[in-house]
This record gives sequence, structure tokens and C-alpha cells, in this order.
Amino acid sequence: MERARSDDAVLDALLQAAFALHPQEIELSLGRLERLLARLGNPHQKLPPVFHVAGTNGKGSTVAFLRACLEASGRRVHVYTSPHLIRFNERIRIAGHVISDEALSELLREILARNAGQPITFFELTTALAFLAFARIPADACIIEVGMGGRMDATNVIAAPLVTGIAALGLDHQQWLGATILDIAREKAGIAKRGVPMIVSRYPKAVCGRIAEVAGVTGAPLRVRGEDWDVAAYEGALHFRDAEGRLTVPLPRLAGAHQVDNAGLAIAMLRAQTALPVAEAALRAGMGWAEWPARLQRLEPGPLTRLLPPETPVWLDGGHNPAAGRALAESLSPDLVGGRPVTLVVGMLAPKDARGFLKAFTGRVAAVYTVPIPGHAHHDPDALAAAARDCGFRARAAADLPAALDAIAAAADPAQPPLVLIAGSLHLAGHALARNGQSAG
Repeated sequence: MERARSDDAVLDALLQAAFALHPQEIELSLGRLERLLARLGNPHQKLPPVFHVAGTNGKGSTVAFLRACLEASGRRVHVYTSPHLIRFNERIRIAGHVISDEALSELLREILARNAGQPITFFELTTALAFLAFARIPADACIIEVGMGGRMDATNVIAAPLVTGIAALGLDHQQWLGATILDIAREKAGIAKRGVPMIVSRYPKAVCGRIAEVAGVTGAPLRVRGEDWDVAAYEGALHFRDAEGRLTVPLPRLAGAHQVDNAGLAIAMLRAQTALPVAEAALRAGMGWAEWPARLQRLEPGPLTRLLPPETPVWLDGGHNPAAGRALAESLSPDLVGGRPVTLVVGMLAPKDARGFLKAFTGRVAAVYTVPIPGHAHHDPDALAAAARDCGFRARAAADLPAALDAIAAAADPAQPPLVLIAGSLHLAGHALARNGQSAG
């Protein structure tokens, strides 16, 4: 079960009280949340216009582009995302600002009192908290990221969003969402609502067909990449087209070729609705404004980076499944790598497909170092290193992240230090940011 702690003693006690309500056995259902929301006066029915985003990978970056474009157009925007990297507060942005410890504590007290000790998952309870905060403070829009799946996700109590979108799909959370990509596609498409445009990325024909089935039964107009809209990067710009016409904007500031896909999805969602028109100038600005920590992010100089030889670039990404691994590996372009050898530092949570993730980097990294993830059930670093060796990599285990960087420094060629990529888990990414003295919100 995902944990959250705070340096604020009062907030930490309230967070632990919320965790204590978590049921012993989880059954995907909206009943617990609907009961609590009714006791709170149904705040989810009083939200500003909602952009609802699902997907296996890329949904958080899509949220970041949506937020940047809407704020560039002068809108006040509430945002709900998960998980957090360092502080739980990162999940809830109220009119552009991360929620304060004081406001979060006050809302938690109220939510816990109204819940009256009834079993409820932590995500359900904090989703109710976010909706209560968003309903009370004026804003022009809400951007809500699905936690897991879609159909039975806590965020899916929103009955009438402005527009929905589905980012990249891949195998993850199979114990909850189903064993195949078609099962997962069906669950993600469960956010479809009658009469609400659903914007989807490019998928194999069978996957798109499964999404279309769900949308058709629901009555959601479907807009498919490659048919109704498309996006591409060439000649140093992002080129977008849909039924409204063509658009050329700057390339996203977020690194990685896959961010073109996420930016395109955000633009398509914004152009699919008319309640909040966004001018081309705001779309252009949003490409440069968007920030999303631990998504191919270069670490700043700090305690971790100083363990390595000078001029060693250290990049960080929270990708943790095979599809994310492939996107990340493809982002190791000659322009990013600059002729350096690449060293991968990886730690992964216990349920994740480590071999599938590692295989994506075949031929792209020179060495792999494996590490634990503090505070979470994770793949044993020795076993993870053995799996990496089975995949053809030179690999060794390290006691922790600083020890891995020390070992990399000892093995580095001073004339050509490597590019270091830390990846495999958002929790490891958050740990790395904290150890390097950086914030995530």
C-alpha cells in the first residue's frame, strides 16, 4: 500500500489516521467513495469544468501540458495528480499553487470526521479531499488524472467532464486491470461519458477497436489520432492538425520524443471543447511552460551529482513498465547522449516487470547498477542485477543510490564520464530528488 508522510507533525498524524482506514482486502468499487461524497454534500458535482486524463504512461505529462496551456491563457486551474514524488501536497494544486500543510490538515480533519471510521482506501479518501477543496475555491478548470485504470477509478465519479483523453497504453497493474492490453484498454476507456468527446492516442487496431466499443456503448464521440487529429515533430517545431485546421507551435521543453505525443494529446483535448477557448499564443507558450518533475529531468548540481566526476550529466525518470522503458530508451538520442557511454541506475517496486523494463535498453546502455527503494517493497538489488545480466548487461548491485554513484565514479573514464540515467520507479525518482536537495512541486 502506498504511504505518505510529512515533516509537519500534525499533518503526518492525520495522514497516518487516513491510512489506518484502508480496507484489508481491496475491491474495485465506487461505493465507499460515493458514500463519503454524499456526506460531504457531493462536491464532485460542483467542480469547475473538468479535463479527465487516463493512460498507462504519459497521462501526467499530458496533465502538465493542459495546465500550462490553460494557465498561459489566463485561466485559474485546479489539478489533481498521483502519486507524489516527495510530499503528498504535490498531488493537489489549488488555483495554481500546491496545497499548504495547514489547508491539507484542515481538510483531512473534516474528511476523517465525516467518514466516521468507515473503511475506505487512502486514494478514495484523498480524492474526496481534492474534490472538496476544488469545489470551495473558484477556478476556471479542473484537470483530473486517473489514478489506476479508469472504469472503477475513484476519479470516475465525475459524471460530466468537459473532455476526456487517454494517453499511451501498456501492461501495468495487471492484477487489477486484466492480463492483456485489450483488458487494460477497456478499463481505461471506462472514463467515457455520453456526449463528452474522448480523445485517444495512436494504438494498434485491436486496441483502438476495444476503446471504440466502450465509447460506442457509452455514447462518447471518439477522436482518434491518425484519423481525426495528428501531431508530428519536424523542422524544429511541433505540427498539429485536426478538423479545425493546422497549427505549428514550438517543440515541448520537456525532454523526450514521447513528449510530442503527450503535447499533441493535450492540444487535441483543448481544441475538442469550446467552453474554455485557448488561443494559439497560449498553446505556443504552454509548450515551454509545462513542467513535470522526474520525467526525463536533468538533475541540478547537488549532493548526489557531486558524487560523480565533474560534467557528468545525471538524468532522472520515473518510468517503471516495459512501455515506459521503450519510450525512455528511444529518448537516449545522440543529441541527448552526446557520444557518452550511458549507465543505468535502476530500482523497481516488487510487482513490476523488471525484465521487460530492462530489455528496452538493449544496445543503449553500457552498464547497469541496481538499488533498493527506501520505504517500499522492491526487487532485491542482487536479483535485479542478475536479471540485468541475463538480459546481456554488465550489472552490479549497490547498497543504495549514493553507493551506486560512488561505484560509477570509481569506474568512470575521466576523459569521457558517462551519462547517468536513474529510472525504474517514481518512488526512486522522488528519493533521488530529495537526496539531491531538489523539490518536486
